[in-house]
Amino acid sequence: MKLDVIKLDGGKAGSIDLDEALFGLEPRADILHRVVRWQRAKAQAGTHSVLGKSDVSYSTKKIYRQKGTGGARHGSKKAPIFRHGGVYKGPTPRSHAHDLPKKFRALGLKHALSAKAQAGELVVLDAAVMAEAKTAILAKSAKELGWKRVLVIDGAEVNENFAKAARNIEGIDVLPSIGANVYDILKSDTLVITKAGVEALEARLK
Repeated sequence: MKLDVIKLDGGKAGSIDLDEALFGLEPRADILHRVVRWQRAKAQAGTHSVLGKSDVSYSTKKIYRQKGTGGARHGSKKAPIFRHGGVYKGPTPRSHAHDLPKKFRALGLKHALSAKAQAGELVVLDAAVMAEAKTAILAKSAKELGWKRVLVIDGAEVNENFAKAARNIEGIDVLPSIGANVYDILKSDTLVITKAGVEALEARLK
């Protein structure tokens, strides 16, 4: 598929042929859903914790005699049924990550790129390069181009001045091609890929 290439000032810079195997697939929601779930589960802290019966600080002395009280039999006040007692089978720190085959993750990335191309939310930029790290200049360009919540994917390395100018602008995220991922792509309203980024993604996913 062919797509026009633009410059940062909005001017045209020719066109580019995009690989159908990356940008021309019919997006499948089930594949995208599985990859996003895998990503978010891996990022989950899993630091939730409560005090169990053996963790709460309280005397282990038997609270009253076994028989003759007319009440139920009880030993430690640490039991879950008592106030300030330990929690029974509460959450403990653990990893929420689960496995997903590498080939499936790559397939998910292809479907995410195709989804953006099909929705008309894909823009190919000639180069994400700035002579000076000026936030005001980039913010003006983004406004003129109609970018609100945008993800910019560059080649192997991101231009330092461009990255510095973008980091103070709400809604603009910049990633090198190796950092391209399904969740960030789908979360953005517009996906901007530089020509170097397209080449790097094609080399990575072929």
